[in-house]
Formats: sequence, structure tokens, C-alpha cells
Amino acid sequence: MMKMSNRKMMEYEVEFVQKQALWTQAFLGISLSSFFQYMTHYAMIVALPVFVIENLHGNDWQAGLSMTFFQVGAVICRPLAGTWIDAFDKQKIMRISLGVFLLVSLMYLLADGLYFLLLVRLLHGAVFAIGTTAAATLAALTLPEQRKGEGIGYFAMFANLAMVLGPFLSLAIISYYSSGLLFAGCAVLALLAFWFGSRRLNNLPERENPQQTNRKLTWDNFIEPRALPMALLGGLLFFAYTGVLVFIPLYTKLLDLTAYTSVFFAVFALFIVVSRPLVGKLFDHFGANTVVYPGLLLFMLGLIGLSQVQGVAGFLTAGGILGIGFGALGPVFQTLAIQVSPRHRAGVATATFFFALDISVGIGSFVLSMVVEYSGYRGMYLFAAAVVGLTIAVYHVLAQKLFRTKGKPGA
Repeated sequence: MMKMSNRKMMEYEVEFVQKQALWTQAFLGISLSSFFQYMTHYAMIVALPVFVIENLHGNDWQAGLSMTFFQVGAVICRPLAGTWIDAFDKQKIMRISLGVFLLVSLMYLLADGLYFLLLVRLLHGAVFAIGTTAAATLAALTLPEQRKGEGIGYFAMFANLAMVLGPFLSLAIISYYSSGLLFAGCAVLALLAFWFGSRRLNNLPERENPQQTNRKLTWDNFIEPRALPMALLGGLLFFAYTGVLVFIPLYTKLLDLTAYTSVFFAVFALFIVVSRPLVGKLFDHFGANTVVYPGLLLFMLGLIGLSQVQGVAGFLTAGGILGIGFGALGPVFQTLAIQVSPRHRAGVATATFFFALDISVGIGSFVLSMVVEYSGYRGMYLFAAAVVGLTIAVYHVLAQKLFRTKGKPGA
């Protein structure tokens, strides 16, 4: 009897360890697929303006349209993506979107005019929104509940790495070789995204509940109401982050620090990667508050420091502080948006969160550019810091109420 009970206990322990495993083949495959999608995206961001001006003989305004059309496609399809992912087979949606993503990537090789390029960008934005939403949803569903914060943090880290490696490789290729080689390279990245993202995953909810599937079409088919508080917080964060993402290259010209722009983003990404494992474990073991409040304070201090920069040391220090703060916050808000939503609505919850980020980056670019016109870059970064201060207050009111209502870990 004792041998039998010991054997059963060992079996239970093995099963428990397997359920708590983080770096499963499924999770790693989805993370790599997301990484290659984001690599393609960030490589195109820096390369296409050069391609439009030098190869298509366009102007700065037309070069900017390449990003605008991508964003339009993403914003239109992001809410639809969540609905499709929850209503149909999640993995089929993933495979189809990655297949179309590969085809769209190959279409860049045929781009010989502005109008065709803008059409490709529109399609690219749409399928990118579907593919990345599907990947984020599947990644969240493959993770054990007790390690979800840590796991989503690692998943987001792949996108952060792509944010650095994509532009770096893209600029190197177009500087020394040709845009055609870059587009071919992006097609290879899209093929890798398809290969890693097409593997069969087990034990996932494939469809929304039958009662949900046949209901009348309403706004909550596309938006998950319970994810809105976290989407709002994520939106405020990315509104302020736009000041870093969009305006750092222009700010470095003013400071005569242009040579250190790429170093700044490398430091920014490095501190995200280094701090991410600790942030995820703190979230899972001690709750959101232990991560969110310090993260928001650090991000706000980094923006204030950026506004007061005088030299290289202060500039790169601000980048490190911003990396720690920003790296802590994005995955946490995304995790909470999924945790407070029903499991069968994970796709819509993820899409709701990303949709808020898409909108916030667009609004942030416009509003912060107006602030720059009136108060300069230093004033703009102080304004962005004030937005982060507002985010602290909003989090305290909304999130704490949500945690009490749903029983989620806040403290």
C-alpha cells in the first residue's frame, strides 16, 4: 500500500511539474513566430521611407503614408481579429493569417509604384493585427495560471528584441546592399513565422461557447468590457511611450547626440530584457501592485530625466530607467486584461488591449507633436511624464476596484 501511494504521489508530482512548465514546445514556437512577425514589421518601419524616397522618387509626406496605411489596416482589423479568434478554431486563424502574412511579404518584391506599395501596407497592417493577436492569445492560453505573468513577460520580450534587431539589420542591409535583398530577407522571416506558428497545439479551447456564437451582433462582439480598464491603462502608457518611440531621433539632433540614437534604443531594450524575468516572478508571487507602482514611477522619472538631458551619460541613463519601467508595465497590463476576462473571451480581451495601444500611438504622435510645437521637446517629455502620473492615479482607482470585485491579485 505504501509503495502504491508513493508511486501515485510521484505521478501527481510529475503531472504538476508538467502543468507548471513554462518553456514548452508550444509556447516557444508561438513566441518565435511572434518574434519573426515583429522583426518584419520593425525592419519595414525604418526601410520603407528610404525606399519610397530613393527608389520610388517620392517625398517625405508620401514616405509617411507607408506607416499611416499600415496603421489603418491594423486598427480596422484588430477588433475583428479578437472575435474571429474566439468564434473559430484559434490555430486555424493563426495558420491562415501567417500564410497571408507570407504572401503579403512576398508582394513587397513586386512593389514598383507608390499606390501598389500603399495597398500592400494596408494588407500588411491588417494581417499583422490578426497574426499578432492570435499569437498573444495562444501564448496566454498555453501558460500555466500560476506563471502567467512571468510567461507573458517573456513573450513580450521577444517583441522587444525584434524592436532592436529589426531596424538594426534593416539599416545595415539597405546601407550596404539593396532594398530588394531586404524585402527577400523579410519574406524569409515571414516564412519562419509561418513555420514556427503552424505547429499543432493541444488542450486549447478552440471555439467560443455555443451560447455566445449565435447571439445578436453587438459592440461587445469586438470589445471585451472587462478588459477595458487595463486597455485604458495600457493606452495611457503607450501614449507617453510615443514620445520615446517617435521623437527620440529628432530630439537627439537637437542635443547633437545623433550618433547615440541606436545606442539609446539598445540600452532601452537591454534593460527590458534583463529586468523581465524578475518582473514576471514578482507579479506572479506578490501581485500587480508590486510591479505597477514602481514601474510607473520609474517610467515617469525616466521621462523627466530625458527632458533634462545635457550629455551622453544622462541620455543613456534615462534610456535604462525607461527600459526598466516600460518593460515592467506592458506585459502586466496585458496579463491583467486577460485574467479579468472569461477564458473563452481571451482573443477579444487581447484584441481590446492591442486596439487601445494602436489608437494611443496614433493619438500620441499627433498630440505630442503639437506639444513640441508650443513647448519644445523638453516640455513634451515633461507633459508625457505628467500623463504617466495620471496613469498612477487611474490605476489606483480602476484597478484596485477591479481586483476587489474579481478577486484578482492586486496587493
